[in-house]
Amino acid sequence: MGQKAIETFRACIPLFQALSDTARQDIILLLAQHDALTVNEITEHSSLSRPAISHHLKVLRDNHLVTIEQKGTQRYYSLALEASVELLKQLVQTVEETCDL
Repeated sequence: MGQKAIETFRACIPLFQALSDTARQDIILLLAQHDALTVNEITEHSSLSRPAISHHLKVLRDNHLVTIEQKGTQRYYSLALEASVELLKQLVQTVEETCDL
């Protein structure tokens, strides 16, 4: 496997780690159904506590999977998957070019 393939795989590790948690998967799926939600609104749809939801949103934000928009005193979270989808496309393309399928 070439250096490019290894680098692409390594670049995807944080994304895979962020997506591996079922609570974060649930948050992503919930946000996919809404334009934007506050932490409280997300918590209403979850069995997790507000601090737990905030933690998962931070992981998603740190991995560029969600963005925050401040409206007055409220912070609204929405999906921002473009960069992650592009990275995954690069990984698939690299695997197709590098590996015998």
